[in-house]
Amino acid sequence: MSELRGVGIGLGVTQGPVARMAEPLPAPEDVPSTRTQAEETARVGEAVGAVARELEARGEQAGGAARDVLEAQAMMAEDPTLESEVGTRIAAGKTGEFAVYEAFASFRDMLVAMGGYLGERAADLDDVAQRVIARLRGLPAPGVPDPGHPFVLVAKDLAPADTALLDLDKVLGLITTEGGPTSHTAILAREKSIVAVVGVAAATGLVDGETVIVDAAAGTVTTDPTEEELTRAQHRADARKSAASAPLTPGALADGTKVPLLANLGKPEGAEEAVALGAEGVGLFRTEFLFLSSSQAPTVEQQREAYTKLLSAFPGKKVVVRALDAGADKPLAFLNDAHEENPALGLRGLRALRASEDILREQLTALAEADAATEADLWVMAPMVSTVEETEYFTTIAREYGIKTVGVMVEVPSSAILAERVLSIADFASIGTNDLTQYTLAADRLLGSVASFQDPWHPAVLRLIGMVGEAGRVNGKQVGICGEAAADPLLAVVLVGLGATSLSMAPTALADVRATLLEHTLDDAKRIAAAAVGADDAGSARDAARAAAAK
Repeated sequence: MSELRGVGIGLGVTQGPVARMAEPLPAPEDVPSTRTQAEETARVGEAVGAVARELEARGEQAGGAARDVLEAQAMMAEDPTLESEVGTRIAAGKTGEFAVYEAFASFRDMLVAMGGYLGERAADLDDVAQRVIARLRGLPAPGVPDPGHPFVLVAKDLAPADTALLDLDKVLGLITTEGGPTSHTAILAREKSIVAVVGVAAATGLVDGETVIVDAAAGTVTTDPTEEELTRAQHRADARKSAASAPLTPGALADGTKVPLLANLGKPEGAEEAVALGAEGVGLFRTEFLFLSSSQAPTVEQQREAYTKLLSAFPGKKVVVRALDAGADKPLAFLNDAHEENPALGLRGLRALRASEDILREQLTALAEADAATEADLWVMAPMVSTVEETEYFTTIAREYGIKTVGVMVEVPSSAILAERVLSIADFASIGTNDLTQYTLAADRLLGSVASFQDPWHPAVLRLIGMVGEAGRVNGKQVGICGEAAADPLLAVVLVGLGATSLSMAPTALADVRATLLEHTLDDAKRIAAAAVGADDAGSARDAARAAAAK
């Protein structure tokens, strides 16, 4: 028996035989084409169109966050600039396969160099290229294996198209050798409640057919397990299944301290599922979906309709809406599409909205009108606030439109350090742990080469969260968590111990977090948090918290 370590997603545990993801198709040879230019162009056009339609169909079937990712991939496949690059190579006598391979590779390298959100799209581009080349060769698209029985999937990482449509009757668990807790694979695994451990570098040694235990709660993969270990893991899986079917109750600690459990949503259509899974409201509603698919800003009427639909699903409950969080890392032609060398540090979030204040004012108008037409408790917050002056700006302008509860996102260290002053002005703060970790550790959260730094368990991140929690206590203001960290059950306990008053996450994570909170009192949470904060790095903080929680 040996134990491989990674980052677990959720609390699940599973066991089964390994099936490895197939290796990518080999690169096409650079040989002259035997077809005419028109024939090669037509072949590539048909293949690209077919792949794009397949991606769109998979997205429609999958829904949720997966649909957004797959629709973006489909658009990427039919990008006119890429089409032109492929055409240039075909005109030079290249085969369709090699033209696609070379053109996509050049674009991939360019995206990697740009980093940030666009850098993350490089892996998605690789997947599209593989699918197009496979179709040109008359081969099945690369994807998830089908050994004919349930299995634990082992892969370097998963393309969104594969993760979106995993057959959950066959895929018992997921192990990746790359990626971190905020990678697309991790986010989609959490959304689908797949037992997963990511970033297991040593998993390259696993072979098809060998039995493993995947323990997301411990972040481990056990190879050559004993019968006793297999039985114990099965008992844990059965107990977790029973707990998930227990009656829904409001989030609370063992001593009755209330900790509202809220949902992170990207579209109004997700509200029904969130309510069914026990969400007590919405802790983060991302409004980007209205903007990212448009060549121009949506009208006030279009926005009002979407916000009204959302708010109507939560009568009498808190719904926290984030103002448009876009900019250089998610460029919008009507907001800011200028190239920036380091987009993560550029004109994004509230900075971009201030530069185009009419868009902000239209969004606040639509929110105020939707609020007046519904019975939800609307809270509105600004993204990427870094100064006290920005806090004053946003709260002033939001109150002009009658927004009753106005807050800020704490995503950069400066706003955490200044949290006591910030919360003397704002009505609440919501900590975005993904970006706070990125900026604290100086590690782009969308760049695979520094994924190991992107861990919200790092004591430096926890200390900043503690500063915001204390500022909330001093000012009598609420401090929520809306990053992926809230979906980690043990880390959720630590966050409450650091002063978080509510937790918001993917709806599928609610049951695990609810169950774990009920195992600890507020004093326990503070003690477990202190153990984590006293550590030197993310791994030892996680281990210290586990040890403290077991006492």
